[in-house]
Amino acid sequence: MPKQKVAMLTAGGLAPCLSSAVGGLIGRYSDVAPDIELIAYRSGYQGVLLSDRIEITADMREKAHLLHRYGGSPIGNSRVKLTNAADCVKRGLVKEGQNPLAVAAERLAADGVTILHTIGGDDTNTTAADLAAYLGANGYDLTVVGLPKTVDNDVVPIRQSLGAWTAAEVGATFFDNVSNEQTAAPRTLVIHEVMGRHCGWLTAATARAYIQKSRENDYVDGLLMSAELKGIDGLYLPEMAFNAEKEAARLRQVMDKRGFATIFVSEGACLDAIVAEREAAGESVKRDAFGHVKLDTINVGGWFQKQFAGYLDAERSMVQKSGYFARSAPANGDDLRLIQGMVDLAVESALNKVSGVTGHDEGQNGKLRTIEFPRIKGGKPFDMTARWFKDVMDFIGQPYAAA
Repeated sequence: MPKQKVAMLTAGGLAPCLSSAVGGLIGRYSDVAPDIELIAYRSGYQGVLLSDRIEITADMREKAHLLHRYGGSPIGNSRVKLTNAADCVKRGLVKEGQNPLAVAAERLAADGVTILHTIGGDDTNTTAADLAAYLGANGYDLTVVGLPKTVDNDVVPIRQSLGAWTAAEVGATFFDNVSNEQTAAPRTLVIHEVMGRHCGWLTAATARAYIQKSRENDYVDGLLMSAELKGIDGLYLPEMAFNAEKEAARLRQVMDKRGFATIFVSEGACLDAIVAEREAAGESVKRDAFGHVKLDTINVGGWFQKQFAGYLDAERSMVQKSGYFARSAPANGDDLRLIQGMVDLAVESALNKVSGVTGHDEGQNGKLRTIEFPRIKGGKPFDMTARWFKDVMDFIGQPYAAA
């Protein structure tokens, strides 16, 4: 039997699971197959193309459990699309005329890798699917098993992506402090921008966690620190249709009555309209290697501020973004349990030469299994018919409809 060698990488944006997933994989292999050599590619697929790797030493194996305490990635991330040769050439990762998939396959073979674990979102794992297909079609004996991470929780057909629960909880903690800014000046509008390009799950789940947190508070009647101050007056998602003028009028009534207003906004809410507006004005909108609009150049929260602040006659308005704070956190208890189950299955599948992405398969009644690569894709919309979301919107008192 040929000698096994395991490589792992993390890619895409951060999520509160990467350190734990890496630590979990190192720990699991050390338990069930301690003789297998382990390496990690630095900075995702970039490390594969450049053969930039970290050898997992005995000391790293012994201390791998410590990684559960941290956010970020202990092996580094990047956004590299192996089927975008022009971008790879531009970044100096391959030479002109080279096929990045072929370069990656040759690097893996030269490094003696027989199992590759990819930890990332839909872009990471669709790239893993492209790589797995190329390896299979060209006679490479290599198993690729991905783990799904994204704070957006928008990977088809996976019920719950790693890190999303933590991001919602930490985002709520972030805004619990920010909400106190309502006491800094009369007629203040506070906008909480939450991550979520195409899917509003994280914004909705952060609102739910914040509401639950606020309900646990005791307040002194008659003072500003009240349930109203800790409330949410509007919530806007990519999947949601709303009339901006009517919403502005509704929020103006809130502002006039309470002297402040608070809204939660997904970073992808109204994105298409904003991009169209800017391109119509002759502006060039920047996109990444995967063709996604670079959201940090769009500033959706600022757009909402522009739409509402004047109409509400706000004396002060501000946009606060919890994204980088939330996505860099260590995994919470719920995510740690989810990570452990997916890691154990990933190692079992890899040793049995079953490629795919581990997750609870919505196409098979939520069964935890290794899902076939061709079924993995991004952009899963948030289900606004979920009972818990209705409860959130009832609490806010805001009318809403699907886009």
